[in-house]
Amino acid sequence: MTAVAWAAIGLLAASLVSSLYYLGSRIDGLGSRIDTQGANLSDRIDALESGLSARIDSPDARLSSRIDALSARMDAHLERHAG
Repeated sequence: MTAVAWAAIGLLAASLVSSLYYLGSRIDGLGSRIDTQGANLSDRIDALESGLSARIDSPDARLSSRIDALSARMDAHLERHAG
């Protein structure tokens, strides 16, 4: 009777260890897939960032020049009326 109990315990332990090994390998596989997706997403975000940066810089330069021109006109106006 004792041998049957130890055989059952050994069988249960072997099935638990194999299940843990299987789940561990599945988790590792999912981890590598997540890492790949993260790298792809990072590349896409970097590409969007550089594209948006270029699109924002152009209007920024135009606005800066217009603001500088308006500031110069205001300064000239204030000089004419200050004295």
